Amino acid sequence: MSNNISTVRQHLLDTLADLRNRENPMEVERARAVADVARVLVDSAKVEVDFIKASGATGSDFMLPEDEETQPQLPNGITGIRRHQIK
Repeated sequence: MSNNISTVRQHLLDTLADLRNRENPMEVERARAVADVARVLVDSAKVEVDFIKASGATGSDFMLPEDEETQPQLPNGITGIRRHQIK
């Protein structure tokens, strides 16, 4: 698995699941630490997006989907696809 925004999202969802586990819940302080690190990563991603806009770049490795090869070719005028998944 590559380290990108999808990785951050998955770790946060895993942390939430661990917190909700009634038999063996994650310690609250550890969950806070995970959330703090994730917040810093998201903040850095925001800076990266600002840089992309300012420099005219077309993207970044951190923002790419895990498997860019499976992305469909988009018709003219369509710049991206946003997928939402509820687990």
